[in-house]
Amino acid sequence: MRKGKMHAMTRRTFGRSAGLLATVAAVSACTNRRGGTDDTTASADLPAVRQYVRLGSSPTFSGVDFDHVSPDPATVEGTVATAVVEPTRSQRLFLWEQESVPSTTAANGSGYDPAGFRPTVTSVLAVGDTVRGAVLLCAGGAFAVRGDNSDCYPTATQMSALGYHCFVVDYRVRPYTQAEAGVDLARAIRFVRAHTEDYGLPSLQHIALIGYSAGGILCGETILNWSGATSPTELDADYAPDTLDAVSADAVATAMIYSFYGRLSVAELNPDRLVGAVPTYYCYGTKDPFYDQFEAQVEVLGERDVTLRDRVLGGWPHGFGAEGGWIEEYADFMQQAFTAA
Repeated sequence: MRKGKMHAMTRRTFGRSAGLLATVAAVSACTNRRGGTDDTTASADLPAVRQYVRLGSSPTFSGVDFDHVSPDPATVEGTVATAVVEPTRSQRLFLWEQESVPSTTAANGSGYDPAGFRPTVTSVLAVGDTVRGAVLLCAGGAFAVRGDNSDCYPTATQMSALGYHCFVVDYRVRPYTQAEAGVDLARAIRFVRAHTEDYGLPSLQHIALIGYSAGGILCGETILNWSGATSPTELDADYAPDTLDAVSADAVATAMIYSFYGRLSVAELNPDRLVGAVPTYYCYGTKDPFYDQFEAQVEVLGERDVTLRDRVLGGWPHGFGAEGGWIEEYADFMQQAFTAA
């Protein structure tokens, strides 16, 4: 199988219209807030951080696949704890062993996932001989669905061409909690770090995140609550840790793509609850219903001296995925964070 092509060949989707309607309905239900104005005047408050950009056109979403993606178990090769990593081709692995998943919610399927769903990680490998780092990607979908094909895989295609190994994380969604999804992402980070040499990463620190909408909230959940040596037993006391749980779940940087630290529809603006935030790259549009919250959180983190970059797209809405010119800019931001780590 050619590397980077597994997602196109093995994805399991559950109805284009159903997935799109579920995403729109879930987001709409949480966005009873006014969007920002289409003002792209340069900001005087954070001149070194915030950049207002007016592009020549807005995203059309033409041909964008908003389906929910639930990976077909038949395409999974093993688990992150036991599989042999093959860094020359794409692989899909379960994050947890069959009967050992830290959880506080009964396993009865979730939203558009079938009963028996198990979280996975899928690799999309860097193109070329030079590997610049690893990026784990978490799709949006209001914690109801996962829009891998509109968010993660188009970005992974571009990121892999820039020399980054990409790992798409299919985390648990409703009725599972944000914390349960948080330990899924932490597990994926541990897997990548444990195989730093296998994947040819420059160092243990060359690991970063990208999250879109709810996927960005998930990145924040993991960074603030499940990073480092924090054990999944903090979530589920009955869980039996394995050797992988001893590996650090730290990430050096994160991209909040139309997203923020917080919970669904609510940005965290209490600076005491943002302790532990890593270098953070924001990209969002002025027509996003969460625009004011994005702006407010950037201000709060700026006052805490967190390393930031804020790309604001004039007139752009929520949900533009890999569009907007942010990918190469974030690649540069990651390199700076890797160097400083």
